Amino acid sequence: MQQGTPVCPRRTVRTQCHEIHRLLAEMHDLSIGRAGVHGANLCRANREGSLPNSNPSGDAPNGYVVVQRGSARLEVVPLTSGGRVTVGRAPSNRIILNDPKCSRQHCEFFAREGHWFVRDLDSRNGLTVDGLTVTDDWELEIGQTVGIGGCALLYTDREPRDDDAVDRSEGSAAAPFAVIERKTGTRFDAPPAGQTAPPSGRHGVAELFRLAQAMTSAKDEATLTGSVLDGLLSGTSADVGAILLFPGSREDDDYTSLEPRAVRAPADTETPHFSGYLSQLVLADRQALLVHDIAKDDSLSHRESLNQLDATSAICAPIRHHDDVLGLIHLYSTSATEPLDGEQLEFTLAVADQLAGHLAALAEKQRLISTATEAQQTARELRDQLQVETELIGASKALEAVRSQVARVAPTDATVLIRGESGVGKELVARAVHFNSRRKKGPFVCVNCAALTESLLESELFGHEKGAFTGAAGQKAGKFEQADQGTLFLDEIGEMNPDLQAKFLRVLEGQPFERVGGGKAITVDVRVVTATNRNLEEAVRAGEFRSDLYFRLQVIEIVVPPLREHAGDVPIIAQHFARQFARKAQRPIHGFSDEALRVLSEHHWPGNVRELRNVVERAVILSDSDVLTPRDISLSKIAPDRSQAEPDSSEFNGERPTEPGSRAASSPPRDEDVLKRFMEEELTLDELDRRYMEAVLEQCRWNKSQAARLLGIERTTLDRRLKKYGMQRPAV
Repeated sequence: MQQGTPVCPRRTVRTQCHEIHRLLAEMHDLSIGRAGVHGANLCRANREGSLPNSNPSGDAPNGYVVVQRGSARLEVVPLTSGGRVTVGRAPSNRIILNDPKCSRQHCEFFAREGHWFVRDLDSRNGLTVDGLTVTDDWELEIGQTVGIGGCALLYTDREPRDDDAVDRSEGSAAAPFAVIERKTGTRFDAPPAGQTAPPSGRHGVAELFRLAQAMTSAKDEATLTGSVLDGLLSGTSADVGAILLFPGSREDDDYTSLEPRAVRAPADTETPHFSGYLSQLVLADRQALLVHDIAKDDSLSHRESLNQLDATSAICAPIRHHDDVLGLIHLYSTSATEPLDGEQLEFTLAVADQLAGHLAALAEKQRLISTATEAQQTARELRDQLQVETELIGASKALEAVRSQVARVAPTDATVLIRGESGVGKELVARAVHFNSRRKKGPFVCVNCAALTESLLESELFGHEKGAFTGAAGQKAGKFEQADQGTLFLDEIGEMNPDLQAKFLRVLEGQPFERVGGGKAITVDVRVVTATNRNLEEAVRAGEFRSDLYFRLQVIEIVVPPLREHAGDVPIIAQHFARQFARKAQRPIHGFSDEALRVLSEHHWPGNVRELRNVVERAVILSDSDVLTPRDISLSKIAPDRSQAEPDSSEFNGERPTEPGSRAASSPPRDEDVLKRFMEEELTLDELDRRYMEAVLEQCRWNKSQAARLLGIERTTLDRRLKKYGMQRPAV
């Protein structure tokens, strides 16, 4: 003791008394031949036998301390007159409590003046008697309970019999148990202080590593649990074992929910039933248990499962993953000469922890597979729905001829060129070719060549490597790679730059290609379907389109007629769109009236099927009745081409298109009238230029290449003018 440190005399005397009592108790135990403590083996044992309940004059009556954790009776310790019983976590105590709130020397029971008392030995968390905190020596009365952490120590004057409040049914945790060693961690988790070499021997790191290799190679739960159990049986003295797992979804850790996933037993024995009693103990504390001398202990030998197994020792270890218990490992030895020991318990717990990680990984893998399967099923359903929505609607001879061509061409891998005006449904025909081909389970990828600049189109088609150009932050697969084993549809193929046409031609001829900025040759299996509304023959003669590419694309040519050439299909197509949009918008629309269908059939449809689709969608959304009438229909006055009709002035001043029913409008205004109105508005040349470009772009559905041709200027010139006037494509 350091000089100058104040010492409480009362505390010093009390500590000395405690030490004297401890020495007397140990001498008393030795004098009557009882085993005192069990050293550092961390095992608890029931003391057999009892003393008569005598009470000599002046001595405390004999009694018992019943140690319980929840509903489980852990131990019954006799209190003999003149004796002393210490309680704590240290092995030197008479009652050893493996509880985190129990100190190494927590309290003691002692006799004084004919009564039994309990005293707190300056424990960290203290103790209670019937819920009241003990601050000094407490005289005990029969039936009172001393509380220490999660344990309860009942003071009674009679020794409990096995049939006193003991449920002998399998799985009950209300009975005492024999020699049990508990383990939470192992030396494999972290080596002890001062130990530099890993644990060796039969149950060392090498054996654990071999088992870990077997776990890694397992592809499913049955193989995994089977290989682990075989390794445990070969590495321990156990001859019977099982791995029991909880099902995927459960509400609690009820041992009755455990399902055997791997069972090993001698061939001449029946299928064993594994101890629910041990399972319940392990699930309650989440600690591995080692049980010895099962047959010699009345509290374990009467268990039906343990008796059936004829086991002399057993190990039960939890399979723990983070805060969850996935299941249990049961090992049993029937040999009296080679019982399971503490080293094997530690090895089993280490294997159980390894197994938990692999089981969690397999469960995650199965979840991902299930998610992928659901995604594939959804994709199939969407593909089927898309196939229905891409059917060519109509009964005319012109459309029947297109369907006939698709039916003949689709089963082949021939390159298809689809021609027709803007809006006739060229992409619809391309989808019909794909979904009726052997590639229908593969991807269908669309690219609009007119919507991208030359550099962007090359990157879009062939992909690029990281850093290939400014903004290429990562590697990107091109549309050709994305369409592998499927169909690639290139719309507006006539707008492709001649330099890019050469690279495209090489891929069409089966040669490999490279990503932009890359050097790796890539080969794909893709069917190419192209479409254009441009006169490719004129483009070839003008040197704007490669002749070799033209002949390579024109293997099979399908011409889609404009809607005005099969006007008899308008009512059928319109009713189809009405049903489709009514279902999508959840509107109770039952179709068109006869008058409305007549109005639709008489329209010249310069925008073809696309225009009809938009007209029907607008009518379905804005109509306030369940039958669409002419009042719900708004039609454009744009003529199919410049030679058929002059554009109406409303196309320039933003007025609403003429409503149906007023189509017998006056004749087009004269040029003099149009110019006079412009002068009255005091419009500048830039404003006239802007309005004219806006009208042309609207007519061309903002197809800049087509608008530039109509305006008689280059595409780049059009882009500069749009930027000058701040014009952008209106949002849909």
